[in-house]
Amino acid sequence: MHAPTLREAARAAFIYALPLTEIARVRETMLLRKALPAGRFVAQRGLATPRDRFVTTPNVDTVYANVFIDLSHGPATITLPPLGKRYASLSLMDMFSDNIAVLGTRTTGQDGGSFALVGPTAAAPVGAIRATTSWVWGLARVVVYGPHDLDDALQVVHGFDCQAAPMSRPPAPGADRSGPWQDWLAAANALMLESPAPATDRRVLASMAPLGLGPDFDPARFSPAQGADIAAGIADATAITRGSGFAGNQVGQWIYPAANTGNFQQDYLTRARIAVSGLAALPPREASYLAAVPEQGRLFHGPGPWRLRFAADALPPVDAFWSLTLYEAQHDGALFLADNPIDRYTLGDRTPGLIHDGDGGLEVWISRSDPGAARRPNWLPAPADKPFTVILRSYLPRDAIIAQNYVPPPIEAF
Repeated sequence: MHAPTLREAARAAFIYALPLTEIARVRETMLLRKALPAGRFVAQRGLATPRDRFVTTPNVDTVYANVFIDLSHGPATITLPPLGKRYASLSLMDMFSDNIAVLGTRTTGQDGGSFALVGPTAAAPVGAIRATTSWVWGLARVVVYGPHDLDDALQVVHGFDCQAAPMSRPPAPGADRSGPWQDWLAAANALMLESPAPATDRRVLASMAPLGLGPDFDPARFSPAQGADIAAGIADATAITRGSGFAGNQVGQWIYPAANTGNFQQDYLTRARIAVSGLAALPPREASYLAAVPEQGRLFHGPGPWRLRFAADALPPVDAFWSLTLYEAQHDGALFLADNPIDRYTLGDRTPGLIHDGDGGLEVWISRSDPGAARRPNWLPAPADKPFTVILRSYLPRDAIIAQNYVPPPIEAF
């Protein structure tokens, strides 16, 4: 069997531990920088804007509530409020970004209820949800039907509750994946100690052996030449995890999410790619995310205009709702909302004032400048000077989307 080099070990470690460090950065922002308590839901005040850089690819369909739960000293009780007729979900993720469970409309219904959540080794009552790491990230999403509905949606999201033991100790911090390799690797090592890998990861852990990860790890022990090898391995991994969309198959001019999104298991590369482009993405049966691609390259750039036309019988088939959201691409592969003169970041089946064709079809116009009065109601503004992409979200998608048989129309230069 091939003995891994230091460069190969660093490459494997970066791909493997990237979700840990990315989630830990979110946790650090909430619990350490903002001094918020673990085990308490923290709700958004409104829909996401370009100033929200908390998590890559934020949606503008739902209001969020976040909670980080420390299960190392006992179980937690999660309570969902009655949801009425609106869509809502609560994804419970381990520190590796796998979904332990998704509660809400699709799985537990509209009546709400309480659910026991226990740690990896704790005794569990019948029906409890067992976490695979001692720390769990909960992310609630509640649909908003327009500006008039925001207060009602916030009232629902404020009804999510968690009762858990207090945080036992300050959690391990995250690290900037673009920062010094010593900082990133030290953080990754601490997080792997905090959230031990399952037995099924033993083989990939062996591929990291030259790094000497563990309780006594010290990045200062490497010589300059060895440090250069580690930096090269991390650069290799960065190159194959950046700008890969949602890591699935391309169908027409759209890239579907990987079929195992949100439940990656031993697919470490896909898991890392999603951590860069869509951290906390829901499993495809809950929501599907398709990234548009131009005829050349992976990102759109320029003033436009571009046109996307759905025929009346080709609108996204969903049981909840769908939307198109435009994101400007950052140098590190992250995607965030772009400032624009009309503060519009998304269009979808809940957008007021959209104009449909006489036959029921729908044209969406994407451009940097105002496309004119006739097209303005269906205008999705593009950023002034950055490349961008467009994400089609389908919540509670029907089988055609889940099976990746639905082919949205292309976004065409016009």
